[in-house]
This record gives sequence, C-alpha cells and structure tokens, in this order.
Amino acid sequence: GLADLTGADPGGAKSLAVDGRAARGSRHGQTPAAHLLAAMTGDGRTVTQLRVPDKTNEITCFTALLAPYDLTGVTVTADALHTQRGHARFLVEEKKAHYLLVVKANQPGLHRQLKKENPARTAAQIQRILRTTQGWSPTDRTLQRHFADAGLTGAGGEKSVFGRFEATRGNELWTGDALHGPKIGGRKTYLFAFIDDHSRAIVGHRFGFAEDTVRLAAALRPALSARGVPESIYVDNGSAFVDTWLLRACASLAIRLTHSKPGRPQGRGKIERFFRTVRDQFLVELDEERVGQIEHLAELNRLFTAWVETVYHRTVHSETGQPPIERWLGSIPRPLPLPSPADLREAFLWSEFRTVTKTATVSLHGNTYEVDPMLAGMKVELVFDPFDLTEIEVRTSGKSAGKAVPHRVGRHTHPKARPETPPEPAPPTGIDYLKILDETHTANTAKGINYSSLMDDGRGPR
Repeated sequence: GLADLTGADPGGAKSLAVDGRAARGSRHGQTPAAHLLAAMTGDGRTVTQLRVPDKTNEITCFTALLAPYDLTGVTVTADALHTQRGHARFLVEEKKAHYLLVVKANQPGLHRQLKKENPARTAAQIQRILRTTQGWSPTDRTLQRHFADAGLTGAGGEKSVFGRFEATRGNELWTGDALHGPKIGGRKTYLFAFIDDHSRAIVGHRFGFAEDTVRLAAALRPALSARGVPESIYVDNGSAFVDTWLLRACASLAIRLTHSKPGRPQGRGKIERFFRTVRDQFLVELDEERVGQIEHLAELNRLFTAWVETVYHRTVHSETGQPPIERWLGSIPRPLPLPSPADLREAFLWSEFRTVTKTATVSLHGNTYEVDPMLAGMKVELVFDPFDLTEIEVRTSGKSAGKAVPHRVGRHTHPKARPETPPEPAPPTGIDYLKILDETHTANTAKGINYSSLMDDGRGPR
C-alpha cells in the first residue's frame, strides 16, 4: 500500500530519526488523509516508511517500522509521542540501539522517575539533567507542579530553596523566640531572647517562670531602653508573640512586627543557632547539683547576663568574623537614639475596648468603673497597667477622655498579669489535727479497755 516502502539499510548510520506526517492530497471525501510514519538517517536517506492504519496512531506502528533492521549501536530519535517505556525497551533490549526521546510537560513519567530515583534532586537539577540528556525540558515551575501532583514533594522530597538573608545594619531587624530552661525551685523556666540580625548581638533576654506576654515584655522593654528601637521585629506564632499587647507596643514605637508563616520557620535560623549555643555553653554547666544551688530566678538571670556579656558577645562569630557586640557597635548611629521613658511607658500599657452603658459605666474583668456621662453609648479604649487595674485612662479616637473612676473593684490585676513570684503561703499554725487524734487514740488504747464499764447501764445489779 501507500508508503509501505523499504529504502536504504541503516547499517553504518550513527542516527535514525522517526517521525510521522499526513500525506498531502491523500484525503478524498470522507476518507481521511493517509498518515505516514517514516525513519530517516541523519544524512537524509529514507530507511523505511509505512502507513498508519486508520483509527489508530503512530505508537502502535513504531516497532513494526523498525523491526526488520539491524540497529545495533544506532541512536534512534523521536518526538514526545514515542516517549514510551515499551519503545525504549524494544530499542535497547531487542535492537541493541540507543534512543533520544523528547520529554515534554505532557510526558511527566521520566520527570517522576528521576525524582523517585533521588528524592533530593530539585526541580532545577532535574531540568538540567533533562536538558543535557534529552535536549529539552519543561520549566522548573512546571516540574514542581508535576511533583506536587504526584505527591513527590514534602518530607524527603523537594524543599524550597531560600537565600541566606542578613540585615545590612544594626537595629534593622531583631528576631525573638523562647527557649525552655532549667527548673528552679521545682518550677520550669523559659528564656525569652532577641537577637540583632546583622551583628548577632543579643539585645534583650530574660528567664521567667512562664511563657507569656508579661515575661516577653520583661525581656523586650529593657532591650528597647538600652539598645534603641529596631525597624522590624520578627517572631513566630507562639501565644505570647501574637498577643494584641505586642502589636500595640510595636505600633506605638513605629516598629514593624512580622510573624513567620505556620510551618515555614525560615528567617529564625540565627536565633535558633544562638539557642543551640546557649545549650552547649551555658545550660550544659547547670547540672542538677548546680541548679540546686540557685535559689532565685534573679540569680539565674544574673548568671546568664554574665555569660552573654563576657563570653558570647566577645567571641568572634563564625559567620560574621567579628564579635557580636563589636559588630553591633560599629553599625549603629552615634549617638544612638533611645526612646523616652514616657514613650516606653505608653508602649507597654495594655488596652481593651468597651462600650459605655447608659449609666456611664464600663466593666473590665469583673470590675466596674464610672466614666464621663457624655460617653454613654460610645465605644472607648481603656488603657491601663496590667498590674494595677485601679487606675485606667479612657480614650476616644486616640485622645484622652479622662480617668475611669473605680466603682466596684474585685480584681486589682489583669488575669494575664501573673506575678513572677507567687504569694507567700500563710504562716503555719503548728496544729496537726490528725496527729492529735492519733496520739489520743494511742493513749486510750495503752490504758486497756474496762469491759465492765462498757456493760454498766447505770441501773446497778439486778
């Protein structure tokens, strides 16, 4: 039939190209055009061709086209339609030939095979492999999409690549986090710390007995007072770091507050590296015996400050090549602008919004306060020190509207404002009631039991 042609023998040829085309002018009425599949050597000699039967495609004719010929050592090329495992096995196992098959985005099998073969390969690496071996490759984003669809990303698979970021100057960016510390007096401690991204200097730190907002403030406030105000603070999504108080404090001091995305901890590597140093150089020295000698939290904070200032800050950092404190001092403006005490106090106040009742009162955590009657029905901001709920300022649209006068106060501190040291227990009375009962019972038993007295009903002999 048409195109069932045998031409030159491919023997001695280095390559053989297989391709298919519709024969021009072969369509008549309802009869479809004849589709031809041909094989041609690199120098233009037609080896063979055949007509692809109707209602089928080139794939089914590939082996029949090449079966009669000795293809030992010949490299067979074809387009993406023939990128089939069966074709590859036929060429390699039966014909002892080589193959170069085009892989496109609609042929992701080889992509996935390369990924499964070595899960550590990135999309960019697989793209390089395909371009080298196949002469063409989809974009790395297309490959990533195929890997995601095939479930080949995630743990053990491809990971996103992040550039190593470093702030260009001191106080451009501080990163904060918390670390679990030793037990002092039987109570768990937590270390809040802030690191300057550019210098690796520790600008603020404090151990506390709780991983909460109050202990976070105890670390951050002295840092701002002594080291200045950073442009940005980067923290995770822990409860203490997402509290509205921190957002208010940063907004008050014009600090940009940024939280890392859940499951994406990139950017906190420097603070985590510092915490590893804390474990290796500071906490390692606090064995059970040494911790038992620490009576108060203040002593633990004093020891940690001594280690930071005399060891960590003065040791050359492996990445920057400078001691952290030296690098920080060399990159900040002189003189260093510091916030005023009034600005700090304002930043570290807490606030909550309430709607004033018709009787010109507001309630806050069980307490009732009287406000200006002109504010009835309005939404106001109550600004206060969390450790003193007896003095509250009322604000509307950011402007002061006077004080809230305590009317009924049952709670003097905010529920979250738990003191570092619990209240002292009441002095013991020295009375051990159960011991007294035990001693009385023992004394009565030692005297023996007078059974006749137990039987005597007071009526005498009968």
